[in-house]
Amino acid sequence: MNTWQQGRPSGGGSGYGGQDGAAGGGAEPPLPPGLSPRAPGAPAGRRPPAPRPAQAQQSGQRPPQVPGQPLRQPAGPAGPGGAGGPGGPVPQARKRWPRRRKIKYAVLGVVLAVLVTGVGTYFWADSKLQHQNVLADYPGRPAAGKGSNWLIVGSDSRDGLTAAQKQDMHTGSDDGKRSDSMMILHIGDHGNTLMSIPRDSWVPIPAHQDTSGSGRTIAATTSKINSAFNNGGGELLVRTVELNTGIHIDHYAEVGFAGFVGIVDAVGGVHMCIDKDIQDTDSGLNLKAGCQTLNGTQSLAFVRQRHQMADQDLGRMRNQQKFLSALAHQAASPATLLNPFELYPLIGSGLDTLIVDNNTGLTDLATLFEAMRTVSSGDGKSITIPIGNADYHTSTGESAVKWDPAKSKQVFDAIKNDTAVPAF
Repeated sequence: MNTWQQGRPSGGGSGYGGQDGAAGGGAEPPLPPGLSPRAPGAPAGRRPPAPRPAQAQQSGQRPPQVPGQPLRQPAGPAGPGGAGGPGGPVPQARKRWPRRRKIKYAVLGVVLAVLVTGVGTYFWADSKLQHQNVLADYPGRPAAGKGSNWLIVGSDSRDGLTAAQKQDMHTGSDDGKRSDSMMILHIGDHGNTLMSIPRDSWVPIPAHQDTSGSGRTIAATTSKINSAFNNGGGELLVRTVELNTGIHIDHYAEVGFAGFVGIVDAVGGVHMCIDKDIQDTDSGLNLKAGCQTLNGTQSLAFVRQRHQMADQDLGRMRNQQKFLSALAHQAASPATLLNPFELYPLIGSGLDTLIVDNNTGLTDLATLFEAMRTVSSGDGKSITIPIGNADYHTSTGESAVKWDPAKSKQVFDAIKNDTAVPAF
């Protein structure tokens, strides 16, 4: 007798599920007692109790299969009651993000995209600036004062203009470049001051190197201040301004005809109110009195025309100050800076023709425009260097402008010390 028969309970006939063994002579042999789905003596037709946890853990075997039920694979580690029993793994429901969290991540994505675009735009625009070493140190240079000082130069450079544009703008075809306007913008705690320097000012010009490449030194002389720019560029002009005013220049910005016209057109023109009709054949300007928006070509003619004014150059400087303040107000407005369709043309049309010193970047230019806005809004001052003789005749017969020594010194000292600029 084998071991299965020895462990089989006596009695005729219980097989699987309590069926009579005589019903099927070919029935499978019974399971050993330890694996029997029914304990000996259990009533037929009742489901056997589940194995105790300790028994299931000790045996390490899969719980017995109940006849008539499909075999189920556990989804994970079995709990104390077996797979799917008490303590067993519970199927996880699919997570859904709350609406508030979706909005938060969407906003975060937009902010990151704006930041990345802004940083990229900054470096792209900054790379378009033309940097020059115009603020080099030299013996006897004035010490830096309080606040910061810009030297702003408008040159008559025709670079970037076609022959048709030169004719349309009445610029002529002269090569090289000369200073058409010069201003010092002081930014300080006691208000901002925009001071024009007459281009015909008769002043000492310091000795300098010949820019033609000969290597020779040109001796110091006395001449019109714009000759410093003509003969030595921005570097010599800065030295000349510093030595004659005692004002330390911290930043330099220079724009030619093409850049000027491009900037004005990029911001959609500049709104100006004209006091009286202007018709100037030299500049080609033809405007009616009243408030209107000037395009780039009209704006260039407006800041250059002088022959209809009694004081000519001095009257032109007033127009230049008025116009540049209006331009800065337009260019630095949120409608321009926050609108990419206006900002990118402004950058592309103006910055690639703008010459600045080596230490000036876009953030400095933003400060410049904002300071100009305060001047145009009335929070700052627009002045001209006090004039002693507006029709001074030199020994060579030239007509020039002489500063008032006492009054001009008071203005220069106020700018250096960042105090209130006197009004004359």
